[in-house]
Amino acid sequence: MYRRIAARRGANRAAVAVGHAILKICYYMIRDRSHYRDLGTDYFNNLNKQDIVRRTVKRIESLGFKVTLEELPAA
Repeated sequence: MYRRIAARRGANRAAVAVGHAILKICYYMIRDRSHYRDLGTDYFNNLNKQDIVRRTVKRIESLGFKVTLEELPAA
């Protein structure tokens, strides 16, 4: 989360945003008397795969490369 926000807004705002998210998580855990469930390290990557692919291709093309994509067969 920090890296995603810091890339757009800067390090200080990202640190505050992460702190705010942690505070909200703690609040809801106490309120609902529940345990923390980690979503996983690649949760946000899998949430919007097409957006990530589009941005990555655009960035590579801006560096002067031609990009051709092929989808891998499902394992």
